[in-house]
Order: sequence, then C-alpha cells, then structure tokens
Amino acid sequence: MHRKFIALVVSTAIAITGLSAAPARAADPHDILGGLAALAILGAAINHYDKKRERERARSYQPPVTRNHSYHDQPGPRLPAKKLPDRVRQYDLPSQCLRQVDSYRRGPVLGSRCLQRNYAWADRLPRSCEVDVRMGDRFRRAYDTRCLRQQGYRVVVD
Repeated sequence: MHRKFIALVVSTAIAITGLSAAPARAADPHDILGGLAALAILGAAINHYDKKRERERARSYQPPVTRNHSYHDQPGPRLPAKKLPDRVRQYDLPSQCLRQVDSYRRGPVLGSRCLQRNYAWADRLPRSCEVDVRMGDRFRRAYDTRCLRQQGYRVVVD
C-alpha cells in the first residue's frame, strides 16, 4: 500500500515538474500524449513489480504445521524429520531399549546391551545412572531413566 502511494506521488511530481518547467504556451497534443505514455509505462512497471513480489510471496508461503498430541491421530504419511547434529543427537536415547522391570520400582529402565547395539554413545552415559536390576534369574546392568533425564538425556521414538 505504501509503495503504491509513494509511486503515485513520485509520478505526479514528475508530471507536474515537466509541465511547470516549460514556458506558458498552448498545449501541444504531442506533449500531452508523451506525458500520458510516460505515466502509463511507469504504472505498468509498478504493477509488474507488485505482481512479481506477490508470486514470490505465494511461492515461499508455508502453511502452519498443526501438531497433535498423539502420533496415531495424525492423518497421512509422516514426513521424515531433519537429521540433528551429533552434539544434539547424543542426548536422544532410543525408545526401543526402554524396559519395565518388576524388580525395579522406580520406573522404567534402559537396557545396557540394547543401548550398546542401538546407541552410538552408550559408553559415554553417566555411571551414576547405572543400576543393577533383576531380569529373570540374573542381574543385568541398566540405566535409570529419571537419572538420565536429570542429566539432560531424553527417550525418543525413532
């Protein structure tokens, strides 16, 4: 809106300046037609520029993404997420390693062997979060999810 107004003011000023600079004489039809042609060309150029900008805006428009709380509620195919850098991904633990163990009452744990197979930075997990849990007739090493969450890790669905 402001650009059109400014263009109108500038084109009017140019037209008036051209008319007022000439000495007072009878208007020649060629001069009037030349001035009108110049205004028409200027108006067409402004219109073309505005349409070009509108096309660029329409091309770059992305509709807002609506997120549902549940993955199963989202219709259609799920788009692949962008790959995060390693310094961020190292805090994303695979959800397939999450286990609910009856002998451990503090909540679910992450199995150590599963993390070794499915998580590249398993050897860097904090030792303070290691727990021994009874699985069947053996004790297995696992990681407490609450402790890991306090250390900045999170369990993500792959």
